[in-house]
Amino acid sequence: MSTLLQEADRLYISTMGTVRSQLRTDVAFGLRQSQKTLPPKYFYDAYGSRLFEDICRQPEYYLTRTEAQILRTHAADIVRQTAGASLVELGSGSSVKTRLLFDEYQRQDHLLHYVPVDISASMLEETARGLLADYPSMSIEALVTDYLDGLTALPNTRPRLVLFLGSNLGNFSPTEQTELFQRLAASLHPGDQFLLGLDLRKSVEVLEAAYNDAAGVTADFNLNILRHINRELQADFQLAQFSHLAFYNRELHQVEMHLKSEVAQKVTIAALDLSVSFRAGETIHTEISRKFDAQEVKEQLAGYGFRFQSQWTDPDSRFLLGLFRYTG
Repeated sequence: MSTLLQEADRLYISTMGTVRSQLRTDVAFGLRQSQKTLPPKYFYDAYGSRLFEDICRQPEYYLTRTEAQILRTHAADIVRQTAGASLVELGSGSSVKTRLLFDEYQRQDHLLHYVPVDISASMLEETARGLLADYPSMSIEALVTDYLDGLTALPNTRPRLVLFLGSNLGNFSPTEQTELFQRLAASLHPGDQFLLGLDLRKSVEVLEAAYNDAAGVTADFNLNILRHINRELQADFQLAQFSHLAFYNRELHQVEMHLKSEVAQKVTIAALDLSVSFRAGETIHTEISRKFDAQEVKEQLAGYGFRFQSQWTDPDSRFLLGLFRYTG
C-alpha cells in the first residue's frame, strides 16, 4: 500500500496496488468470452461516480430514496444497537446516506471512526475532506480498492460495523455472493456487526423503469465503462456505436445491463495488444442487479456465523435493511 494523503492525524487514505493491474486482467478476460463481460466496478471513475449520484436522483430510481427514508426513520435504533463500533463501508461512494447515521452518532455524542472502501480514489478523497469538515469527532482510514480486497486489509479495530448499503450485494452472482460472505466472516471477529441493504422482489414494470430512466442517465453510466477503458488502456471504443440495454430476467430474479453493438465493428485495446470483434447486435454484459428474498439471505448468512438481530423496511416493503452480529 502507498499513502496518498495524511491530514491532521484524522485522515489516512491508502491505495492497494492491484487496481490498475486488475483492470487489465478483467478486461482481457471478459472480452475474450463468448458472452463478453466487463465488471461493473469499472463504471466508477470520478465521472462515473458523479453519474451514479445523478441516477439516485431520478424519479424512476426508487432504491436510494427508499433506503434513505428507512435510515432516516430508524437511525436512532440502528445507532443504539451499534454504538461504539468503527464503521466500515464497502462501496462508500459519496457517503450521502451514511451521513444519516453519522448525524445520529454525533447527536448521541459517539466518536466516529470511519473506514470507507471504494475503487474511486478521487471520490474517496473529495468525500473524506467534506466529512472531516462536517464531523469534528470523525477520523477516517480510507481504502482505495474493491470490496473483496478491502476486506483483507481492514484496520484491526474492535468492534466493527460493516455497512453494505444500496443493495450492492445485487451486483454479485450467487457464487460471488458466497465468496463475499466467506471473506467477510474470515475478516471479522465475534461481536462485529453487518448492516446489509437488500432490494426486494417486486413488479417487472417498476424494476425495468428504474434501470431505464427517461433522462438517459443510466445509459450514460453504462457507457462510461467504455470511456474508462479508452482512457486507462488506450482503447478506441466508439461510444456512439453502442447502446444501453436493461431488462429483468424473471428466472434469475435480476435486472441485467448490457451494452449492445449497433454495427459490426472491431475495437483495439492498445495497452493489452488486443483486438476485439463485435457482430451487429452482440452485447457486453456489464452488470446484474439481483432482487432478493430476505429469508434466503438470512439463512445463508447464518451458515457463515452471522446471527440475525434486527430489520427495518419501508411501508411498501420495497427495500430492507438487516442487522447481523458475527458469532464466529
